[in-house]
Amino acid sequence: MKPFYEQPILNSPYHVPTRHHALGDNGQPLAQEHLIGRRRSRYMTPVPRSKRQAAQAQLSFEATSSTYSDNPIINEIRAHVASWRALTNPADWNVTPTTQKLLLHWRHHNFQNQRPFFCQVEAVETAIWLAEVARGRRQYAGILSELSKANQEANPELFRIALKLATGAGKTTVMAMLIAWQAINNARQPQSSLFSKGFLLVAPGITIKDRLRVLLPSDPDNYYKTRELVPPDMINDLQNAKIVITNYHAFQQRETLDTNKVGRAVLSGWRNEKLVTRETEGEMLERACKDLLSTKNVVVINDEAHHCYREKPGEVSEPSFKGDEKAEAEENNAAARLWISGIEALKRKVGLRAVYDLSATPFFLRGSGYDEGTLFPWVVSDFSLVDAIECGIVKLPRVPVSDNAVNVDTPIFRNLWDHIGKKMPKKGAAKSGELDPRSQFPDTLATALHSLYSHYKQEYDEWQRASIGVPPVFIVVCNNTASSRLVFEWIAGFQREVEGERQTIHWGNLDLFSNYDRDTGNPLARMNTLLVDSHQIDSGTLDDAFKQAAEAEIDRFRQEKAEREGAAAASSVTDSEILREVMNTVGRKGRLGEHIRCVVSVSMLTEGWDANTVTHILGVRAFGTQLLCEQVVGRGLRRQSYELGSRTDPDGNRLFDTEYADVLGIPFDFATEPVKVTKKPPKPVTRIFAVKDRAALSMRLPRVAGYRTELPDDRLSATFTDQHRMILDPSMVGPTTARLEGIVGEGHDITPEVLDEMRPAAISSHLSKHLIQRYLLGTNGEPQYHLYYKVQPIVRRWIAECFKTVGGTKPGMLIYSSVASRAAALIHSAILQETESDPKVVKALLDPYNPAVVTDHVQFITSKDTLWETAPDKCQINYVVGDSDWEVEFARIAERHPAVLAYVKNQALGFEVPYLAGTEARRYLPDFILRIDDGRGADDPLMLVVEIKGERLIDDQIKAETMRTLFVPGINNLGTFGRWDFVELTNLWTMEKDFGQAIADRIKLHIRGGK
Repeated sequence: MKPFYEQPILNSPYHVPTRHHALGDNGQPLAQEHLIGRRRSRYMTPVPRSKRQAAQAQLSFEATSSTYSDNPIINEIRAHVASWRALTNPADWNVTPTTQKLLLHWRHHNFQNQRPFFCQVEAVETAIWLAEVARGRRQYAGILSELSKANQEANPELFRIALKLATGAGKTTVMAMLIAWQAINNARQPQSSLFSKGFLLVAPGITIKDRLRVLLPSDPDNYYKTRELVPPDMINDLQNAKIVITNYHAFQQRETLDTNKVGRAVLSGWRNEKLVTRETEGEMLERACKDLLSTKNVVVINDEAHHCYREKPGEVSEPSFKGDEKAEAEENNAAARLWISGIEALKRKVGLRAVYDLSATPFFLRGSGYDEGTLFPWVVSDFSLVDAIECGIVKLPRVPVSDNAVNVDTPIFRNLWDHIGKKMPKKGAAKSGELDPRSQFPDTLATALHSLYSHYKQEYDEWQRASIGVPPVFIVVCNNTASSRLVFEWIAGFQREVEGERQTIHWGNLDLFSNYDRDTGNPLARMNTLLVDSHQIDSGTLDDAFKQAAEAEIDRFRQEKAEREGAAAASSVTDSEILREVMNTVGRKGRLGEHIRCVVSVSMLTEGWDANTVTHILGVRAFGTQLLCEQVVGRGLRRQSYELGSRTDPDGNRLFDTEYADVLGIPFDFATEPVKVTKKPPKPVTRIFAVKDRAALSMRLPRVAGYRTELPDDRLSATFTDQHRMILDPSMVGPTTARLEGIVGEGHDITPEVLDEMRPAAISSHLSKHLIQRYLLGTNGEPQYHLYYKVQPIVRRWIAECFKTVGGTKPGMLIYSSVASRAAALIHSAILQETESDPKVVKALLDPYNPAVVTDHVQFITSKDTLWETAPDKCQINYVVGDSDWEVEFARIAERHPAVLAYVKNQALGFEVPYLAGTEARRYLPDFILRIDDGRGADDPLMLVVEIKGERLIDDQIKAETMRTLFVPGINNLGTFGRWDFVELTNLWTMEKDFGQAIADRIKLHIRGGK
């Protein structure tokens, strides 16, 4: 078996890919070991046809009509962004302070649920780099010129930037990050010309529009809070953002006069004056864009942006189309023309700050005038499907590769439509009449459904045994409404009018998907199979039995709608809206779509509908392009579980386990070899929230942005303890011995022995200057070099008493920037400890925008099962979610100790401690915060920060010293957050005893009259 199929996942989803599988010229995996490094952006691009061949040529799935070629501008931008990302000092990023903070948050925050993938962060980094870093800098002028040229040729009135992310890689999260970056920067720098507070999000259909409502800050499930994409202190800055979500159909100028031909003639009068009965462009924008028209320079975000383009002017390079292909091409062009014309109209009205296109398949469609499958030339970031599979972000699709049929070149179930298409209804439901699934259903299609259903049933049983709570989902995509109705009724059963009464004629061929009771023939209260298409949604009606059975979920839907749109909108919810909500919530526990097992649809499942419980897909239609194949298969690629597995990459980063989606009837040319695997069902999730009845246990916690120290010049001194020691080993600086050998002859070792030549005075001088430049700054922010002769003796004493080298490391390595920074942090900590009796030495600087957070607003979802149900008189949050069993054990210890008045696990609070790790500014999240009665009573409690640490590394040492010497005295000196202290529990086996002793020590300190 090829390595790709044995181990498809090579990279962590949260780090830069460092390995990739070898692919052949046709894009198929090769039988060779994986390659080192990141795959370059390459894509199958059509080869230009000769004019003589154009009339009869067809775009094939094979490599004969296409070739792989690099995307040079994408690869160049990727390299620049990678170099920029590698800069450790945020001051060197050349972005605003707000952008700095957001980037640090996205890259380093300890997310309680799903952390943003590397590909999501990279896409936003690319947009930021182009807008804030590259703009106006001469060395990048060629890139911006190339993008301008590409837009001038294809989008003369617009400047578009396209971000390509594989289906299932999370484009909605990227949109939320783009909005946060723009809106928060605008709120904090309203005069800047780079940012906007107005956003128009354009989608190709109702389904996607509904999905995008999580981008509204007012939505209860908005991604800014539930996905922790915005730090708590920045959430309020989003309130000024104006966000409008619409379908491109809204750009159609509508008729304002509803009358017939006779009515028009009457209104025209005897002079036959021309009536203006259509909206003007301004009226259309007023309706479609709402209050954005009062905002200048709006940001437009196009979802599934391959539907938005301007047809190529001049000579057409595509072959001519006939029949269904011609109709599809004309439909594509009309939609694309309407979409892009609406954006151009908005630009003329209010101006545009930027246009961001997001799509997994940003290629020109059939009929555009460009060769079908040509990549948009304004794509600047690319994370392909094979990249996503190698990072485990999406499932690996499995398609048929062999069968026992004779006289066929490819498996019948691979391209099912070739074998059943002539037997399926040619027209839609309105023209086909009432079909009988019992006599008008192709046998080959029935066999395909039974085959895929048999495997689904095994999967369903596994999920039942695992008590997942929701079923796996089977989807069928059809060519027209007549076919979808025929398939739906064959699967789920059907009724007909018999002597004036509605009767059940058949209860369905697939038991788990039937919508009827086999014994009584009555419709089930909860449908198992859902038929969804545009007509069904617009004219859908629901059985009263369903409404009654789903009363709780419908009420919840009404409540959410009321919160978003007001009470009036909630009171007039239609059956169509409820049906659409059922579809949008398939696979989500406690929602209307929770019990759906099978979805049958026409075009609504080609894009935009994302449920992570899809396990089986059947295509019952023609697939003319790989683009369409990827869109449909993409509906089943969203992962079931985002829990990391036990395997790791060479850097020790944990990898996802492989998940698969089984696909029939879709000729998708990828991963075409059979693989037998045991699939893991998704883990149950738990909602973590602050309990309203426990408001008395609420805590108000400071948001610290930094520290200011005012050391006394006349008595600079330090006392060193074990906390200030540093042992330098090769793990911190790299190997200190390396063996070099040739093919023949004698080998030799190399070591950094040149560092032995450095004099001790030079080493201490370098470290003294580094300490002053980093920590000993005046009120004007400039280093206080006049303190050099007082600092250097302290540094020399630290080197002699606290610094040790092992494993071949050298004292001269103290000149390395990261080593010097760690050493300076420890020395500075000792200096602060010596002067801690002076109350004016350290002051904490609070975040100017949000100086405090409270525990009242904690709310997130977790799939972790290491949970502790908290005592109602000790913790405001319903559960402690443990990153380890020791944290759960500490929750038990805290609840048992009588001095503990309240406690909270530091999750989703926004409580962070800034510190320096080497040269990099980071934020540290301690484990617990407790309110302690240390003898002064409940009205004057001690706020105790507790860190539980088993193995203690140098970075953990610096965190602890930051707490003791900067955070605790800095907050205490402010006097507005009460009294604070810090304790670190490092012996896990004596944790209860050590915690009790720490409390006792603080009570004794109070009795003795200490602070």
